[in-house]
Amino acid sequence: MVSARTKRQLLAAVVVALCILWPGHAALAQSGETYKVWLTPVPLDSGMVSTVAGKGVLTGVLAGKKLTISGTFAGLKSPATDAHIHHGPKAVRGPVILDFPIPKATSGTINASIDLTPEQVEALKNNSLYIQINSQGAPNGNLWGWLLH
Repeated sequence: MVSARTKRQLLAAVVVALCILWPGHAALAQSGETYKVWLTPVPLDSGMVSTVAGKGVLTGVLAGKKLTISGTFAGLKSPATDAHIHHGPKAVRGPVILDFPIPKATSGTINASIDLTPEQVEALKNNSLYIQINSQGAPNGNLWGWLLH
């Protein structure tokens, strides 16, 4: 017959072994919630159809209150001027809440790390934040995409 103490020690050893041997444990502990962004052109009116073009794919990783954005964009008809995170429900324009750096080119790589407020974290989790890239030819928005979980 095995004592209760031996059973607890055996159980603890099994848990430790599983943590060490399970291949996803380290990545799970270090990663956060992942969001995808598919950037597409969104002309605001018929006059903008000739000035907006391109595409992009970004990933946002939320770890605590820090949002790390990485990815690429390409195919703009004029160089990018700035990039923002806006707050607005899906498919509805909203105000700029954060800026982040972007290459001043027609294509490039984005890498940014931004601290969010608790309210912004909640908006992100509710799919109410989107990324907008402006360009010289489309200063009010060339590429847009919602951060979707």
